[in-house]
Amino acid sequence: MGHERHDYPGLVARGALSNDTGRYEAFQRDAPLPDTLRTAVRDEVVGRVISTNTSPDIGFDRSINPYRGCEHGCIYCYARPTHAWLGLSPGLDFETRLIARPNAAAALTRELAARSYVPKLIAIGTNTDPYQPIERDRKIMRQLLCVLRDHAHPVGITTKGVMVERDADILTEMGPELCRVGLSVTTLDDALARRLEPRVPVPSRRLKAIERLANAGVQVRVMVSPVIPGLTDHEVEAILRAAADAGAVAASMIPLRLPLEVAPLFEEWLRAHVPDRARKVLNRVREFHGGKLYDAGFGQRMRGKGVHADLLQKRFERACRETGLVARLPPLRTDLFSVPGSQMSLF
Repeated sequence: MGHERHDYPGLVARGALSNDTGRYEAFQRDAPLPDTLRTAVRDEVVGRVISTNTSPDIGFDRSINPYRGCEHGCIYCYARPTHAWLGLSPGLDFETRLIARPNAAAALTRELAARSYVPKLIAIGTNTDPYQPIERDRKIMRQLLCVLRDHAHPVGITTKGVMVERDADILTEMGPELCRVGLSVTTLDDALARRLEPRVPVPSRRLKAIERLANAGVQVRVMVSPVIPGLTDHEVEAILRAAADAGAVAASMIPLRLPLEVAPLFEEWLRAHVPDRARKVLNRVREFHGGKLYDAGFGQRMRGKGVHADLLQKRFERACRETGLVARLPPLRTDLFSVPGSQMSLF
């Protein structure tokens, strides 16, 4: 770990309402929250930046996260529990005590150059958002994209941040054979979004980003996720129509997931922000997960189960047919990859 830098003064908006100790800590801290929370960014020098997984629920086996923690502050974020691994709270710490990986691009170059490396899609943004506010100054995501472009390596990007527009030049160079962007739209209600996702650009601005990327020739998938039963599930069709009108070509949907510490944080948020709907939302979430707030079983966690989950899936599929949005796009190419340092990579 390196130096700390503090910026973004003032509590403009935060998602979590508490900062309980993570599950690995022996003692619960009991300190009052300050009136003002500032974002602290700490550097982490990494030897490897590509993470791998064997999950049957997702369509990639490797990913990169330029940052740990996320200032977007989405209250429902399933990545919040990862902060407990660092001895930090999945609550306010997750959105205020961030870790940046400034040497990520150099680490990626080394990994791509390894003799044993076999190119496959690299997903970026599947845990924390690569286009959260600190990317504006750090530009770690842009550096990573430059490496991937220079070596013709396929990449899929997941984000809520409209800063992705900044990198349209690189994405356009890579083209639809090597890159695509998934942009998440949870609701069309800007006021609700401000409470759910306090430091994310409002949905109307994200739809504009879809339009601008599409006009630049970038393939965009609208990600209707998470769908919150009893709160945003009625908007699925409208979101898909708006995204298709903006130029999206594909769509996906994932119901709300509340693993580990996310469940009490989300319940606290419900009771504070939409107390009249809290019971309905929690009961409906339990219906999606066999009576529990979350079921982590493969094949279940991304879809839910039961009557309401099945109905939601049918509505989504019907709306995709009506708007012309597809669930699957052709796989990105891996045969164009050039190994860093090879003769081909010099051209």
